[in-house]
Amino acid sequence: MPSSTAQPTLGVLLIEDDDDDALIVEDLLAGTDADVQLSRGRTLREGLGMLAEDVGCVLLDLRLPDAVGMAGVRQVCEAAPTTAVIVFTGLDDEQAGQAAVEAGAQDYLVKGKVSGGLLARSIRYAVGRRHAEDVLQQLRMAEIRADENARLERGLVPRPIVTDPALWITSAYLPGRQRALLGGDFYDAVQTADGSLRVIMGDVSGRGPDEAALGAGLRIAWRALTLSGAPSDGVLDTLEQMIEHERRDAGAFATLCTLEISPRDRTLRLRRAGHPAPMVIDNGDVTSLPLDGGGPPIGMFGRAQWPESRFELPPRWTILLYTDGLFEGRDGGSGRLGENGLHSLVVEQIAARPGWRAEPRALLDGVIDGAARLNGEELDDDVAVLLVGSHVE
Repeated sequence: MPSSTAQPTLGVLLIEDDDDDALIVEDLLAGTDADVQLSRGRTLREGLGMLAEDVGCVLLDLRLPDAVGMAGVRQVCEAAPTTAVIVFTGLDDEQAGQAAVEAGAQDYLVKGKVSGGLLARSIRYAVGRRHAEDVLQQLRMAEIRADENARLERGLVPRPIVTDPALWITSAYLPGRQRALLGGDFYDAVQTADGSLRVIMGDVSGRGPDEAALGAGLRIAWRALTLSGAPSDGVLDTLEQMIEHERRDAGAFATLCTLEISPRDRTLRLRRAGHPAPMVIDNGDVTSLPLDGGGPPIGMFGRAQWPESRFELPPRWTILLYTDGLFEGRDGGSGRLGENGLHSLVVEQIAARPGWRAEPRALLDGVIDGAARLNGEELDDDVAVLLVGSHVE
């Protein structure tokens, strides 16, 4: 019974003008168990015309009527960059064989010193080296792209601008894309000249590099508008126009939640565009802000309204903002965690950490780990979580 792992017949193209030398190659291969299909071209031009996907190795004579030396090697390597190349040299021309390897060939053989076993092994090893070189090149390219993406994404990760020592911010970010630093979720925080703190949390629909780029663009635009002193009631209108012009997918949209906090009089102004409502933490009490009074995601229905809601904050307030990747997983069973389940999880984590204010990042990690534990596996969507609070009693 033939093996189920048997390798397919390897196509070998011999480019050789001498009939006697060509016959020798045929006889050598016929005397081995190498499973090859041999074809022949008498000139370089003819051989190049016979290259096809099923040709895994080229046996190339360095002295052809239309090509001598390295010119032929370079042309074959350029025409078939993923195909192994073995060159044949004369008895007195081993140096040319070494030069051919430097020019791109995988091996060289000296005519008159070749046995059937040596030829079969050389073909097999040359094909293996060619494949290994391709894999190594792909890995190098992947590493270069990953390094470039990492440098780009590091440059796009927000650095909140908060100067008031009475305020603190901590965040956690888990992109859903493997090996990525940045996903379609985004956040930022800026303290303006009048002392108010403005915060944004957003989530671009979909998942991938295009969504990550769009999210970064929206965040940077929001920061520029905020620092320029643009009134908050017009910021979402501008971001709506931006997403309409910048998105690659005509159906792409983004949910947003923007806060304007006045630390002096402890007031919170909230605008929501289809985004989950934040939670206000007062010691061990956790209150989810109401979902009514918001508007649709930007980019979904064209021009829309996003009314402002106002709330009073407790003396030592903390606000938790997040994206839906945190609660879209399972609840430990067959159901979905949801925002109510997330609320219970936050209450549980706060109760387990009475001194969480001294290490707020540990609270965020606990919430994320708890959501992953209930889900039964790592969360596969982008997750952004932000805690912002006041030290003032």
